[in-house]
Amino acid sequence: MAMFSKTDEKTARDRGAGALRMGNAENAISIIGPGMRIVGDLVTDGTVRNEGEIRGTIRATTAVVVGREGLEEGDIFTQDAVIGGRVTGTVVAESRLELQSTCVVEGSVRARAEHLQLEEGARFNGQIEMIDGRETGGATGPGNGKDGKAQ
Repeated sequence: MAMFSKTDEKTARDRGAGALRMGNAENAISIIGPGMRIVGDLVTDGTVRNEGEIRGTIRATTAVVVGREGLEEGDIFTQDAVIGGRVTGTVVAESRLELQSTCVVEGSVRARAEHLQLEEGARFNGQIEMIDGRETGGATGPGNGKDGKAQ
């Protein structure tokens, strides 16, 4: 005895396909859950939320969130970043950067001065470079100087 008729199966399949077609990569959220470990680079047009462990570079067009139990050993390149866990590497946030009270960051940080938030209790050991709001350089990787030219 079939639970679904062929019409029901086709309708459900069409709805799923339509949902996939309507999706927008910039709105996608990739979640690295607790206990999950990724070794290698991660690239997305959307957002990455790390509650686990990533050993490699993260390039997210929209945002990166490192939860309080999250670990990132590598560089982060994104528009917006919220760091609540541990990061060892360079963090480049072209728009907004928030270092929460639970974070430990070891490395360099590059962010807009007017959108950098450092909460009391945050631990940071490294160098901060403030991006002037008039700069137009992209967060595509290391090697960009203050004037946007490769060093």
